[in-house]
Amino acid sequence: MSSTPSLNIRRVLGDEADSDPNIQLLPPSSKKPSSKYSVKDEIHIFDGRNTPQNISVYGFLLGMVCSAGIMFAVLSDSHIPQFGIFLAALALFHFLEYVATALFNADKLSLDSYLINHSAHYHAAHAAALTEFLVEYYFFPSYKTFGWINYAGLILVIVGQACRTIAMFSCRHNFSHHIVDYKENDHVLVQHGIYSVMRHPSYFGFYWWAIGVQVLLINPVCLGLFVYWLQKFFSERIQYEEHTLHRFFGQEWINYKSKTPTLMPFIA
Repeated sequence: MSSTPSLNIRRVLGDEADSDPNIQLLPPSSKKPSSKYSVKDEIHIFDGRNTPQNISVYGFLLGMVCSAGIMFAVLSDSHIPQFGIFLAALALFHFLEYVATALFNADKLSLDSYLINHSAHYHAAHAAALTEFLVEYYFFPSYKTFGWINYAGLILVIVGQACRTIAMFSCRHNFSHHIVDYKENDHVLVQHGIYSVMRHPSYFGFYWWAIGVQVLLINPVCLGLFVYWLQKFFSERIQYEEHTLHRFFGQEWINYKSKTPTLMPFIA
């Protein structure tokens, strides 16, 4: 019996490829084990990026801290409910900053809108306040007993938070966490509502909120430091912002400024 010679497929295809330019040979593929996970399956949180993962985690944790603070202040038998109120007020402050931005400035919305990553000085200030409170409570527990001073601080915190939130809701799209250096077409000088009572209600709100927290915690050292720091910070910031507003609105700003105070001490 005669055997049929084997057909060399690769040689035949090679010959056809030489004769027909439309035929292209693919290089031999080396089989690699398929990865079980893709890049889309990776989880990235607390990396500072403006991602849905980070935004949702930040919001969830703020809600947990706020709830835990309220439960500690109301349901526990602790003699220092102001500690829980402080945690709840701090978490609520950052959450409302994001909510107001999301409602009226969606194009400017980012992870930074929570103001959690405000600055190293901001974190250091709150760390110092918490440290002073715990140290003084450890050595002088009776000194931190909840009383009328704490109630006065709580009132300042509530008033400050209310003024800041109302200001953001009144200003709407005109509000920004950063001082803008150019005037947009829809940028107007807000003079109604709480802005008819004071020039910078959002600054007023944070000023008294921050001082109120130190009064609430009965932190005499940090109270003095906060007053000094807030006075210096807002004096410089308001001076620069009002220069910008004068450049944007001219005589309209001059008229508004002349009849509307800041209601912050030593900041005209």
